[in-house]
Amino acid sequence: MHEPKNLLVSGGLGFIGSAFIRRLLAPDSGFDGRVINLDALSYAGNPDNLADFPPCADPERYRFERADIRDRAALDRIFYRYGIDTVVHFAAESHVDRSIDGPTLFMDVNAVGTATLLEAAYRAWSGAGRLETARFHQVSTDEVYGQLGDDGFFTEDSPYAPRSPYAASKAAADLIAMAFHATYGLNLTISRSGNNYGPRQFPEKLIPRMLSRLMTGEKLPLYGRGLQSRDWIHVDDHCDAIWTILSRGTPGQCYAVGARCERRNIDLVHELIDAFSLETGQDIAELRSLIDFVDDRPGHDFRYALDPSKIESTLGWRATTLFSAGLRATVRWYLDNAIWLDRIRSGAYRFT
Repeated sequence: MHEPKNLLVSGGLGFIGSAFIRRLLAPDSGFDGRVINLDALSYAGNPDNLADFPPCADPERYRFERADIRDRAALDRIFYRYGIDTVVHFAAESHVDRSIDGPTLFMDVNAVGTATLLEAAYRAWSGAGRLETARFHQVSTDEVYGQLGDDGFFTEDSPYAPRSPYAASKAAADLIAMAFHATYGLNLTISRSGNNYGPRQFPEKLIPRMLSRLMTGEKLPLYGRGLQSRDWIHVDDHCDAIWTILSRGTPGQCYAVGARCERRNIDLVHELIDAFSLETGQDIAELRSLIDFVDDRPGHDFRYALDPSKIESTLGWRATTLFSAGLRATVRWYLDNAIWLDRIRSGAYRFT
Protein backbone atom coordinates (compact mmCIF):
# COMPACT_ATOMS: atom_id res chain seq x y z
CA MET A 1 0.00 0.00 0.00
CA HIS A 2 1.22 3.47 -0.90
CA GLU A 3 -0.05 6.07 1.59
CA PRO A 4 0.56 9.64 0.35
CA LYS A 5 1.10 12.44 2.84
CA ASN A 6 2.03 15.39 0.64
CA LEU A 7 0.45 14.80 -2.74
CA LEU A 8 1.15 17.08 -5.70
CA VAL A 9 -1.62 17.25 -8.30
CA SER A 10 -0.51 18.89 -11.54
CA GLY A 11 -3.31 20.54 -13.48
CA GLY A 12 -5.56 20.53 -10.43
CA LEU A 13 -7.81 23.32 -11.67
CA GLY A 14 -8.72 21.42 -14.82
CA PHE A 15 -11.70 19.14 -15.24
CA ILE A 16 -10.28 15.79 -14.11
CA GLY A 17 -7.63 17.23 -11.80
CA SER A 18 -10.17 19.21 -9.78
CA ALA A 19 -12.48 16.19 -9.60
CA PHE A 20 -9.56 14.15 -8.24
CA ILE A 21 -8.85 16.78 -5.57
CA ARG A 22 -12.51 16.73 -4.55
CA ARG A 23 -12.27 12.97 -4.26
CA LEU A 24 -9.10 13.17 -2.15
CA LEU A 25 -10.43 15.77 0.28
CA ALA A 26 -13.92 14.34 0.65
CA PRO A 27 -14.83 12.77 4.00
CA ASP A 28 -13.97 9.07 4.25
CA SER A 29 -11.81 9.26 1.12
CA GLY A 30 -9.01 7.18 2.61
CA PHE A 31 -6.58 10.09 2.27
CA ASP A 32 -5.62 12.09 5.34
CA GLY A 33 -2.68 14.03 3.94
CA ARG A 34 -2.25 17.36 2.19
CA VAL A 35 -2.89 18.26 -1.47
CA ILE A 36 -0.63 20.69 -3.29
CA ASN A 37 -2.40 21.85 -6.42
CA LEU A 38 0.03 22.96 -9.13
CA ASP A 39 -1.64 24.68 -12.07
CA ALA A 40 -0.34 27.16 -14.66
CA LEU A 41 -3.83 28.68 -15.09
CA SER A 42 -3.83 28.24 -18.84
CA TYR A 43 -7.11 28.72 -20.73
CA ALA A 44 -8.72 25.56 -19.30
CA GLY A 45 -7.64 26.12 -15.69
CA ASN A 46 -10.72 27.34 -13.83
CA PRO A 47 -10.56 28.53 -10.19
CA ASP A 48 -14.33 28.02 -9.89
CA ASN A 49 -13.78 24.27 -10.17
CA LEU A 50 -12.72 24.24 -6.51
CA ALA A 51 -13.97 27.61 -5.22
CA ASP A 52 -17.14 26.12 -3.72
CA PHE A 53 -15.37 23.18 -2.06
CA PRO A 54 -14.87 23.91 1.69
CA PRO A 55 -11.86 21.62 2.31
CA CYS A 56 -9.81 23.80 -0.06
CA ALA A 57 -10.07 26.62 2.50
CA ASP A 58 -8.07 24.56 5.02
CA PRO A 59 -4.33 25.29 4.63
CA GLU A 60 -3.50 22.10 6.52
CA ARG A 61 -5.18 20.05 3.80
CA TYR A 62 -4.83 22.15 0.63
CA ARG A 63 -2.34 24.57 -0.93
CA PHE A 64 -2.35 26.14 -4.38
CA GLU A 65 0.81 26.91 -6.35
CA ARG A 66 0.61 28.69 -9.67
CA ALA A 67 3.47 27.26 -11.73
CA ASP A 68 4.22 25.70 -15.09
CA ILE A 69 5.42 22.09 -15.25
CA ARG A 70 8.19 23.31 -17.58
CA ASP A 71 9.58 25.63 -14.87
CA ARG A 72 12.21 23.49 -13.19
CA ALA A 73 13.19 26.11 -10.58
CA ALA A 74 9.57 26.45 -9.45
CA LEU A 75 9.18 22.67 -9.27
CA ASP A 76 12.34 22.28 -7.18
CA ARG A 77 11.05 24.93 -4.76
CA ILE A 78 7.66 23.25 -4.43
CA PHE A 79 9.09 19.75 -3.91
CA TYR A 80 11.41 21.10 -1.20
CA ARG A 81 8.88 23.38 0.50
CA TYR A 82 6.16 20.74 0.88
CA GLY A 83 8.15 17.53 1.08
CA ILE A 84 6.23 16.06 -1.84
CA ASP A 85 6.07 12.26 -1.68
CA THR A 86 3.52 11.62 -4.43
CA VAL A 87 2.71 13.13 -7.83
CA VAL A 88 -0.44 12.62 -9.87
CA HIS A 89 0.24 14.22 -13.21
CA PHE A 90 -2.83 15.53 -15.08
CA ALA A 91 -1.43 18.78 -16.51
CA ALA A 92 -1.51 18.66 -20.30
CA GLU A 93 -2.73 20.29 -23.45
CA SER A 94 -5.54 17.89 -24.25
CA HIS A 95 -7.74 18.92 -27.19
CA VAL A 96 -7.08 17.21 -30.52
CA ASP A 97 -8.43 20.09 -32.62
CA ARG A 98 -6.08 22.55 -30.91
CA SER A 99 -3.16 20.17 -31.44
CA ILE A 100 -3.86 20.14 -35.17
CA ASP A 101 -3.75 23.94 -35.23
CA GLY A 102 -0.63 24.20 -33.05
CA PRO A 103 1.30 20.94 -32.61
CA THR A 104 4.52 22.44 -31.21
CA LEU A 105 2.86 23.67 -28.02
CA PHE A 106 1.53 20.16 -27.37
CA MET A 107 4.98 18.63 -27.75
CA ASP A 108 6.45 21.26 -25.47
CA VAL A 109 3.89 21.02 -22.66
CA ASN A 110 3.05 17.33 -22.81
CA ALA A 111 6.46 15.82 -23.57
CA VAL A 112 9.02 18.36 -22.33
CA GLY A 113 6.80 19.37 -19.40
CA THR A 114 6.36 15.77 -18.30
CA ALA A 115 10.11 15.16 -18.56
CA THR A 116 10.78 18.26 -16.45
CA LEU A 117 8.33 17.17 -13.77
CA LEU A 118 9.73 13.64 -13.75
CA GLU A 119 13.29 14.91 -13.35
CA ALA A 120 12.26 17.24 -10.52
CA ALA A 121 10.59 14.31 -8.75
CA TYR A 122 13.57 12.02 -9.30
CA ARG A 123 16.13 14.55 -8.06
CA ALA A 124 14.06 15.40 -4.98
CA TRP A 125 13.33 11.79 -4.05
CA SER A 126 16.73 10.32 -4.80
CA GLY A 127 18.40 13.09 -2.84
CA ALA A 128 16.17 12.36 0.15
CA GLY A 129 16.50 8.58 -0.14
CA ARG A 130 12.81 8.16 -0.96
CA LEU A 131 12.84 6.61 -4.44
CA GLU A 132 11.21 3.40 -3.20
CA THR A 133 8.56 5.02 -1.01
CA ALA A 134 7.52 7.98 -3.18
CA ARG A 135 5.32 7.48 -6.25
CA PHE A 136 4.67 9.23 -9.58
CA HIS A 137 1.43 8.51 -11.43
CA GLN A 138 1.15 9.46 -15.10
CA VAL A 139 -2.41 10.08 -16.35
CA SER A 140 -2.62 9.17 -20.02
CA THR A 141 -5.20 8.42 -22.72
CA ASP A 142 -6.38 5.61 -24.97
CA GLU A 143 -5.57 7.86 -27.94
CA VAL A 144 -1.90 6.84 -27.75
CA TYR A 145 -2.97 3.54 -29.37
CA GLY A 146 -4.40 5.14 -32.49
CA GLN A 147 -7.66 3.72 -33.78
CA LEU A 148 -9.49 0.40 -33.80
CA GLY A 149 -11.51 -1.25 -36.54
CA ASP A 150 -15.10 -2.38 -36.11
CA ASP A 151 -14.24 -4.79 -33.29
CA GLY A 152 -11.61 -5.55 -30.68
CA PHE A 153 -10.32 -3.60 -27.69
CA PHE A 154 -7.15 -1.85 -26.61
CA THR A 155 -5.25 -3.48 -23.77
CA GLU A 156 -2.18 -2.39 -21.85
CA ASP A 157 -0.06 -4.33 -24.34
CA SER A 158 -1.48 -2.70 -27.48
CA PRO A 159 1.24 -0.99 -29.55
CA TYR A 160 1.53 2.77 -29.72
CA ALA A 161 0.15 4.15 -32.99
CA PRO A 162 -0.85 7.79 -32.33
CA ARG A 163 -2.49 9.62 -35.24
CA SER A 164 -2.81 13.21 -33.97
CA PRO A 165 -0.23 15.63 -32.55
CA TYR A 166 -2.03 15.42 -29.19
CA ALA A 167 -1.90 11.62 -29.12
CA ALA A 168 1.76 11.64 -30.21
CA SER A 169 2.68 14.08 -27.45
CA LYS A 170 0.96 11.90 -24.82
CA ALA A 171 2.64 8.77 -26.18
CA ALA A 172 5.97 10.56 -25.88
CA ALA A 173 5.15 11.52 -22.29
CA ASP A 174 4.31 7.90 -21.43
CA LEU A 175 7.55 6.63 -22.94
CA ILE A 176 9.58 9.24 -21.06
CA ALA A 177 7.84 8.23 -17.84
CA MET A 178 8.60 4.55 -18.38
CA ALA A 179 12.21 5.44 -19.18
CA PHE A 180 12.50 7.10 -15.77
CA HIS A 181 11.21 3.91 -14.17
CA ALA A 182 13.62 1.68 -16.12
CA THR A 183 16.67 3.93 -15.93
CA TYR A 184 16.40 5.57 -12.52
CA GLY A 185 14.13 3.20 -10.62
CA LEU A 186 11.40 5.82 -10.22
CA ASN A 187 8.34 4.30 -8.55
CA LEU A 188 5.87 4.93 -11.33
CA THR A 189 2.44 3.86 -12.58
CA ILE A 190 0.42 4.87 -15.64
CA SER A 191 -3.31 4.85 -16.35
CA ARG A 192 -5.01 5.29 -19.69
CA SER A 193 -8.70 6.10 -19.84
CA GLY A 194 -11.27 6.76 -22.52
CA ASN A 195 -13.42 9.87 -22.89
CA ASN A 196 -14.37 11.42 -19.56
CA TYR A 197 -17.63 13.25 -18.86
CA GLY A 198 -19.21 14.95 -15.86
CA PRO A 199 -19.51 18.37 -14.20
CA ARG A 200 -17.04 21.21 -14.82
CA GLN A 201 -15.65 19.99 -18.13
CA PHE A 202 -14.30 22.75 -20.35
CA PRO A 203 -16.82 23.32 -23.17
CA GLU A 204 -14.49 22.52 -26.05
CA LYS A 205 -15.16 18.81 -25.43
CA LEU A 206 -18.14 17.04 -27.00
CA ILE A 207 -20.68 16.75 -24.17
CA PRO A 208 -20.31 20.23 -22.62
CA ARG A 209 -20.01 21.77 -26.08
CA MET A 210 -23.31 20.24 -27.15
CA LEU A 211 -24.95 21.13 -23.84
CA SER A 212 -23.78 24.71 -24.08
CA ARG A 213 -25.34 24.99 -27.53
CA LEU A 214 -28.55 23.25 -26.51
CA MET A 215 -28.92 25.81 -23.74
CA THR A 216 -28.69 28.67 -26.24
CA GLY A 217 -30.53 27.03 -29.14
CA GLU A 218 -27.47 26.97 -31.40
CA LYS A 219 -26.61 24.35 -34.01
CA LEU A 220 -24.91 21.17 -32.80
CA PRO A 221 -21.86 20.65 -35.08
CA LEU A 222 -20.97 16.98 -35.49
CA TYR A 223 -17.99 15.78 -37.50
CA GLY A 224 -18.73 13.67 -40.58
CA ARG A 225 -21.86 11.60 -39.97
CA GLY A 226 -21.10 11.17 -36.27
CA LEU A 227 -20.15 7.51 -36.69
CA GLN A 228 -16.90 7.70 -34.70
CA SER A 229 -17.11 5.56 -31.57
CA ARG A 230 -15.67 6.35 -28.15
CA ASP A 231 -15.39 4.63 -24.76
CA TRP A 232 -16.99 6.85 -22.08
CA ILE A 233 -16.32 6.97 -18.34
CA HIS A 234 -17.68 9.27 -15.64
CA VAL A 235 -14.96 11.45 -14.18
CA ASP A 236 -15.68 10.23 -10.64
CA ASP A 237 -15.14 6.61 -11.68
CA HIS A 238 -11.89 7.61 -13.37
CA CYS A 239 -10.68 9.41 -10.24
CA ASP A 240 -11.55 6.42 -8.09
CA ALA A 241 -9.51 4.22 -10.43
CA ILE A 242 -6.53 6.55 -10.17
CA TRP A 243 -6.68 6.44 -6.38
CA THR A 244 -6.87 2.64 -6.51
CA ILE A 245 -3.81 2.45 -8.77
CA LEU A 246 -1.94 5.03 -6.71
CA SER A 247 -2.61 3.11 -3.51
CA ARG A 248 -2.22 -0.48 -4.65
CA GLY A 249 -0.89 -0.57 -8.21
CA THR A 250 2.38 -2.30 -9.08
CA PRO A 251 5.33 0.00 -9.93
CA GLY A 252 6.18 0.00 -13.62
CA GLN A 253 2.69 -1.13 -14.62
CA CYS A 254 0.08 0.50 -16.84
CA TYR A 255 -3.66 0.10 -16.28
CA ALA A 256 -6.45 0.58 -18.85
CA VAL A 257 -9.32 2.39 -17.12
CA GLY A 258 -12.60 1.83 -18.92
CA ALA A 259 -16.27 1.59 -18.07
CA ARG A 260 -17.26 -0.77 -20.91
CA CYS A 261 -19.44 2.04 -22.24
CA GLU A 262 -18.92 2.52 -25.97
CA ARG A 263 -21.04 4.99 -27.92
CA ARG A 264 -21.02 6.39 -31.45
CA ASN A 265 -20.94 10.18 -31.40
CA ILE A 266 -24.31 10.47 -33.13
CA ASP A 267 -25.92 8.09 -30.63
CA LEU A 268 -24.37 9.98 -27.73
CA VAL A 269 -25.78 13.27 -28.99
CA HIS A 270 -29.25 11.71 -29.28
CA GLU A 271 -28.98 10.43 -25.69
CA LEU A 272 -27.84 13.87 -24.60
CA ILE A 273 -30.82 15.49 -26.32
CA ASP A 274 -33.17 12.99 -24.65
CA ALA A 275 -31.74 13.81 -21.22
CA PHE A 276 -31.86 17.55 -21.93
CA SER A 277 -35.49 17.27 -23.01
CA LEU A 278 -36.41 15.37 -19.85
CA GLU A 279 -34.79 18.08 -17.70
CA THR A 280 -36.18 21.10 -19.57
CA GLY A 281 -39.41 19.91 -21.19
CA GLN A 282 -38.24 21.10 -24.62
CA ASP A 283 -39.45 19.24 -27.70
CA ILE A 284 -37.10 16.40 -28.71
CA ALA A 285 -37.78 16.77 -32.43
CA GLU A 286 -36.93 20.47 -32.34
CA LEU A 287 -33.74 19.76 -30.41
CA ARG A 288 -32.68 17.03 -32.85
CA SER A 289 -33.19 19.44 -35.74
CA LEU A 290 -30.22 21.40 -34.36
CA ILE A 291 -27.77 18.60 -35.30
CA ASP A 292 -25.49 19.94 -38.02
CA PHE A 293 -23.12 17.54 -39.79
CA VAL A 294 -19.88 19.32 -40.70
CA ASP A 295 -16.69 18.39 -42.54
CA ASP A 296 -14.65 15.84 -40.62
CA ARG A 297 -11.36 16.90 -39.06
CA PRO A 298 -8.04 15.61 -40.49
CA GLY A 299 -6.99 12.13 -39.30
CA HIS A 300 -10.10 11.64 -37.17
CA ASP A 301 -9.74 8.28 -35.39
CA PHE A 302 -12.67 5.96 -36.09
CA ARG A 303 -13.00 4.00 -32.86
CA TYR A 304 -11.52 3.64 -29.36
CA ALA A 305 -12.49 0.97 -26.82
CA LEU A 306 -10.64 -0.27 -23.75
CA ASP A 307 -10.52 -3.64 -22.03
CA PRO A 308 -10.31 -2.90 -18.27
CA SER A 309 -9.90 -6.57 -17.28
CA LYS A 310 -6.46 -6.02 -15.72
CA ILE A 311 -7.49 -3.36 -13.20
CA GLU A 312 -10.71 -5.25 -12.47
CA SER A 313 -9.00 -8.56 -11.79
CA THR A 314 -5.80 -7.40 -10.08
CA LEU A 315 -6.97 -4.37 -8.09
CA GLY A 316 -10.69 -5.06 -7.78
CA TRP A 317 -11.75 -1.75 -9.32
CA ARG A 318 -14.81 -1.45 -11.53
CA ALA A 319 -16.75 1.56 -12.82
CA THR A 320 -20.05 1.97 -10.97
CA THR A 321 -21.79 4.90 -12.68
CA LEU A 322 -24.54 3.89 -15.10
CA PHE A 323 -24.13 5.99 -18.24
CA SER A 324 -27.79 7.04 -18.41
CA ALA A 325 -27.76 8.23 -14.81
CA GLY A 326 -24.36 9.89 -15.10
CA LEU A 327 -25.33 11.69 -18.30
CA ARG A 328 -28.59 13.00 -16.88
CA ALA A 329 -26.85 14.20 -13.71
CA THR A 330 -24.28 15.97 -15.90
CA VAL A 331 -27.04 17.69 -17.89
CA ARG A 332 -28.69 18.77 -14.65
CA TRP A 333 -25.40 20.18 -13.32
CA TYR A 334 -24.82 22.33 -16.40
CA LEU A 335 -28.39 23.61 -16.33
CA ASP A 336 -28.03 24.51 -12.65
CA ASN A 337 -24.65 26.16 -13.22
CA ALA A 338 -25.22 28.22 -16.35
CA ILE A 339 -23.20 31.06 -14.81
CA TRP A 340 -20.15 28.76 -14.88
CA LEU A 341 -20.49 28.46 -18.65
CA ASP A 342 -21.22 32.18 -19.02
CA ARG A 343 -17.99 33.08 -17.26
CA ILE A 344 -15.99 30.83 -19.56
CA ARG A 345 -17.69 32.25 -22.66
CA SER A 346 -16.93 35.78 -21.49
CA GLY A 347 -13.21 34.97 -21.17
CA ALA A 348 -13.17 35.38 -17.39
CA TYR A 349 -10.41 32.78 -17.09
CA ARG A 350 -7.89 34.14 -19.56
CA PHE A 351 -4.82 34.54 -17.39
CA THR A 352 -1.56 36.18 -18.36
